[in-house]
Amino acid sequence: LLSPESSVSVSAHNAVVRLAKAPGSTGLWDSFSFGPEPSALQERLFVSEENVDGFLGTALCPSPCSQSALERQPLIEVLDVTEDRIQIRVE
Repeated sequence: LLSPESSVSVSAHNAVVRLAKAPGSTGLWDSFSFGPEPSALQERLFVSEENVDGFLGTALCPSPCSQSALERQPLIEVLDVTEDRIQIRVE
């Protein structure tokens, strides 16, 4: 993380944490952890095509699937993510 560009803003009903990657750190973040103390952290995934595929794959086929069940799973593509909405295409 790059300290000067990272920031925290807290209000009565909301908290915003802005994180900035250090130079040389590349790629998307897959997840983040949060909680009141290090021993009680919860993990959350960022919205990405891979994370949506993984989530839906688990939801659609929670136990070990046969090869034919895996082949029938839909193709999912994350098209757009904004603060107000997420647009996903399913084939």
